[in-house]
Amino acid sequence: MKHRIARFMTGALLCLFPHWAPAQAFPPPQINLVVPFPPGGPTDVLARHVAQALAGKLKVTVVVENRGGASAMIGSGVVARAAPDGATLLFQATHHVTNPVFFNKLPYDTAKDFSPIALVAIVPSALVVNPAVPARSVAELIALVKKDPAKFSTATFGGANQLVGELFKFMAGLDVTNIGYKGAAPALNDVIGGHVPMMFDSLTTVLPHIRSGKIVALGVTSAERSSLLPDVPTVAESGPLPGYEGSAWFGLFMPAANGNLAEKKLSEAMAEILATEEMRGKLRAMGGEPGTLTGDAFRKFVDAELLKWSDVGRRAKIAKE
Repeated sequence: MKHRIARFMTGALLCLFPHWAPAQAFPPPQINLVVPFPPGGPTDVLARHVAQALAGKLKVTVVVENRGGASAMIGSGVVARAAPDGATLLFQATHHVTNPVFFNKLPYDTAKDFSPIALVAIVPSALVVNPAVPARSVAELIALVKKDPAKFSTATFGGANQLVGELFKFMAGLDVTNIGYKGAAPALNDVIGGHVPMMFDSLTTVLPHIRSGKIVALGVTSAERSSLLPDVPTVAESGPLPGYEGSAWFGLFMPAANGNLAEKKLSEAMAEILATEEMRGKLRAMGGEPGTLTGDAFRKFVDAELLKWSDVGRRAKIAKE
């Protein structure tokens, strides 16, 4: 009789709270790591490093599942609807916090439907200019733009690229026209060709062109200088624009779990993985600064990013799709 009552109560709770589940053993026999981008890109490559490390740490099979499309919203939606038992995870990029700026309706609630597990890597952007621009510091560029704003425009291609540029304009008090492109490659080609004087782009993308002299880096968008370009100051210090920061990042999430066993164990596992020299070396080889935030610390970071970029989008009057 007691067993029947217990089974009835469990079933009733599951009907009322579909994301609730009784205490389970962890880890599950297999983890599906959803990447909301096509194979081969930086998010996919980083995800596979994390999958390999998690498989070794937890002694389970970890399968990477690419669910690209709709600015990463398709794959994220799949994870948002999954059970919070640790069997389905999401490896996301900065799209997680910038999509609400550009889209009216998302198939999930970014702030409520996910539990942040770990900040895996941070990849700063760089403010770059064509070599013909007579500025070799952020302060010099700001002075030039203020003197003759009609001569300056910036190449943008949406997402974090556009938002770090908008933040720069607000903080520097600049009126610069955005020239929109469908992707980073054509935007960068026009800066190299001298058709557009400046842009912000991922350091890993622009680094070869900086080293070849095709473009000049005036500053990096991270809070601290990048180990890849130690002689290039941050935008904050060379502006000077105290407090300026806006980097791309990559992180691990799971469906909203409310601090359950799976969330705690995954956060613990990722903290140990990110502390290893092996993982830190892999992240740096890809141009990323290894992350250190897990659990509640990463949750606070994500919440702050959502508020920050939402405010930038509002001030820039970005029209949502």
